Amino acid sequence: MNRIAQRQFAVVERAEPAEIELSVVLPIYEEEESLPQLLSKLFDVLHNLHCPFEVIAVNDGSKDRSIDVLRKAAAVHPELRVVDFTRNYGQTAALMAGFDHARGEIVITLDADLQNDPEDIPILIGKLREGYDVVSGWRADRKDAAISRNFLSRVANRVISRVSGVHLRDYGCTLKAYRRDVASNLRLYGEMHRLIPIYASWMGAKVIEVPVRHHARQYGRSKYGLGRIMKVVLDLAVAKFLEHFLVKPIYLFGGFGLLSILAAFAAIGWAIGLKIVDGTSLILTPLPLLAAMLFLIGCISILMGLLAEMVMRTYFESQSRPPYHVRQRINLDVAA
Repeated sequence: MNRIAQRQFAVVERAEPAEIELSVVLPIYEEEESLPQLLSKLFDVLHNLHCPFEVIAVNDGSKDRSIDVLRKAAAVHPELRVVDFTRNYGQTAALMAGFDHARGEIVITLDADLQNDPEDIPILIGKLREGYDVVSGWRADRKDAAISRNFLSRVANRVISRVSGVHLRDYGCTLKAYRRDVASNLRLYGEMHRLIPIYASWMGAKVIEVPVRHHARQYGRSKYGLGRIMKVVLDLAVAKFLEHFLVKPIYLFGGFGLLSILAAFAAIGWAIGLKIVDGTSLILTPLPLLAAMLFLIGCISILMGLLAEMVMRTYFESQSRPPYHVRQRINLDVAA
């Protein structure tokens, strides 16, 4: 989450239980009408699980009375914790704040607009207990507009699955379950909350998709527009770059630079060939100019790769962070 966003929130005071097994994260943006019904149903479901839990509601700069509803609910339900952003930072930042504050061994996320059903939470938990690390909901019978939402979503899901290699039918469903170690290792920006299963899979997590219920929106209107498709595509490009070139960015920039330089030599060779064979003057063809441009682009690209290498090494070394993830250690100290 953006560091500015991370600093600028207020947390409602709460009693600290000894241990939490389940954390439910609710990103909220202008849902004052749906919140009372959602919280009532959610707490009924969670109490029936008979385990220590918490609900982390992140108010993402709502301009309606959502925060007032949350304050009243927090006075009645000590398990409800509220994070109130100073302005709207987006769903990804809201989920990141929820992950940062979650203390449960299992983290559940769901939307606050009543379209996700809290009664599906036990199904997700059951799959985690079978050994999976991420359980993603699939809105098999989605109650949204046929063309502007459902059709475009299916196309986007197929593209994301094809590019990422992680095949899910519904990346946009917020109803998901995570093991604590997966959620705590995530750092999300932009619209990347949709790509969480991809990041988790690349870290070695076992991901599964299960069908969940989906209800038609009762209050307000959707906060999602067609502009999000472009954002998701760009975030997917970033994700692919991070997967393949985070540790060695010189392979991407340097590879492109070398190809540009080779193309420059090919262009100047073509120009010389035209001069020798047809007697074409070098000033009558754009090939020498093209060769010069390609050569400069190649050199700049290689230099960018070297700069990216230095930035990457500074990134890992400044945080004492290794460029790998460890699932478990056997007969080794944790500090090793």
